[in-house]
Amino acid sequence: MSLPRIAPMLATPGSLPPAAVEDRWAFEVKQDGQRAMVYLPGDGTVTLRSRSGADITSAYPELAVLGAVLGRPAVLDGEIVALDSQGRSDFERLQSRMGLTGSPAKAARTAQVVPAHLILFDAVHLDGHSLIGLPYTERRTRLEDLGLDGKHWSTPAAVVGHGEQALEMTRAAGLEGVLAKRLASVYEPGGRSRAWIKIRHVRTVDVVVGGWVPGRGRLTGLPGALLVGEVHEGGLRYVGSVGTGWSDTERTTLAELLQVAAIDECPFETAPGVTGARWVLPRLVGEVRYTGSTRAGLLRHPSWHRLRPDLAPDDIT
Repeated sequence: MSLPRIAPMLATPGSLPPAAVEDRWAFEVKQDGQRAMVYLPGDGTVTLRSRSGADITSAYPELAVLGAVLGRPAVLDGEIVALDSQGRSDFERLQSRMGLTGSPAKAARTAQVVPAHLILFDAVHLDGHSLIGLPYTERRTRLEDLGLDGKHWSTPAAVVGHGEQALEMTRAAGLEGVLAKRLASVYEPGGRSRAWIKIRHVRTVDVVVGGWVPGRGRLTGLPGALLVGEVHEGGLRYVGSVGTGWSDTERTTLAELLQVAAIDECPFETAPGVTGARWVLPRLVGEVRYTGSTRAGLLRHPSWHRLRPDLAPDDIT
């Protein structure tokens, strides 16, 4: 069966819904992995597509048998994760799996060391019928009725109400946070909706790298700081300089990427007054921790969290 391409619905950063109305919301654990739309045409095959729509199927060979397990045409929404020794999603582990779409043999070898696990949380098309107009509760019921729980995939339960307890549970377990989803909400393909709210224990933001400042001493030739921005309709708006948070390996990786992306002109709407700045094509996306924002729109106390090779600048507008 030919299946429709469906862009994933996106959550909006925010805080827990008020306690007085929390019984109108479901709460799920926020996973730290790679978003994936799962296409199962019912012929035993499966196609995995990233948030940008790229085909990432070959990077995760252990998920190939899911099509044969279900045996029904469906489009499901989920997150691919790599679990640590305590069963928590670990993005750093998953990074060794991402980007292996062009090397099936290497992907198969890496899968033996770092197995992937698919967390399923929504059903948007089933048995030839679109489900996007149905409320969240109905879609979740359809998904759970599929019984998709196995070695490499699962359908974790969602909790209705009890938002504070869910958030505290994830904090105690060392997890990233929770997703609050309004029970009556429809699925909005490609939209960033207030019907889905992501609540993290640490503030983070996706940014685009537009430049860097070389380090000194032992950091000569390596980035001492990254100059980052947020994408707006008018272009790339500078939001600050990030100079902490990297491991030596990450700093070296970033240096290689920055050298390849070098350009002569500043990509920001307004050039920041940073001495010694070098400019790059605004295509690298990273996630930054921060404590707040200044009145001028700059990030307070930003710290590098991770590179996001699964995202392009257009994905975070």
